[in-house]
Amino acid sequence: MTNHDGAPSVSRQVGPNLEPRRVAILGRVIDFDWRGRKAAFDWLAELGAPGSELTRATLTRGFELDGRRVALLGPQGIWRPTGFRLPLSIATIPSGPYSDRWEPASNRLRYSFRGTDPNHRDNVGLRHASLQKTPLIYFFRTDPGHYLATFPVYVVGEDPADLAFWVQVDEMWSLASPATASASPDAPLRRAYATRLVRQRLFQAEFRRRVVGAYRDRCALCQLRHRELLDAAHITADSDPGGEPLVSNGMALCKLHHAAFDQFFFTVDSNYAVVVRPSILQEADGPMLIVGLQQIDGQRIFLPSEPGDRPDRERLEQRFQAFLAAS
Repeated sequence: MTNHDGAPSVSRQVGPNLEPRRVAILGRVIDFDWRGRKAAFDWLAELGAPGSELTRATLTRGFELDGRRVALLGPQGIWRPTGFRLPLSIATIPSGPYSDRWEPASNRLRYSFRGTDPNHRDNVGLRHASLQKTPLIYFFRTDPGHYLATFPVYVVGEDPADLAFWVQVDEMWSLASPATASASPDAPLRRAYATRLVRQRLFQAEFRRRVVGAYRDRCALCQLRHRELLDAAHITADSDPGGEPLVSNGMALCKLHHAAFDQFFFTVDSNYAVVVRPSILQEADGPMLIVGLQQIDGQRIFLPSEPGDRPDRERLEQRFQAFLAAS
């Protein structure tokens, strides 16, 4: 049974023999946990999540509730802030010590136990979160000190032999009544779909991280160095069967050049030279057009230092042919 705001009722959490004082204390803990959890979701939404990257400094600073500081991210991957009964968030660092991974066939996240002891208190906390249908936040590190937040996520099972939990994403409306949403007949399909969308978004974030890093945090054309203004442009579109998320299938471009590249305002040939569409070269539309597009015609792009990270020449040639057709 839950209260009208979706919070678990105290009667579900205690036995009949507990003293009234202990019942009252536990009720306050449950109340703070649930209000803190909902406040965390609202706070993240105000910051632009799930679409915007958030800094670790912002997440560890958190917000204040009832005179208590609530940090959303901690030093370990499974994080339970002070005053919470159960973990509030889980985090993945690509290339970190744990082998978290997405399972496309089942549309689930395999999230590693902390350590090898299934009864470590953090693992026990996630196990209780699963049993009590408790919504969590999932943080995925895109760059050092930067994270994408996904919420709500639920622990939907575990594989002790593999030292892992299974996690899925759900829709925001499920927060109104997590237990009811979990029991809904359409819950498996709904969560599988939501998880697949998030997996695609995080794969794009990981692709951007690797491509922009290969180009040493600069645009391949204008060499703009503001990382927050850089994208990873696909040479072969990710919607294409051959559009693998390989660094050699991408180029680091500022947002202006990325948009122009996608619209075939220019392309890059197999010799890494920029070719601008003839109609663009003939336009007269102010200094941005002149400097941003017309003057890059014929210049060679800035390349990664690792040969294997450089744009694949065959892909560039295929795109060049598509560019000619579009011009």
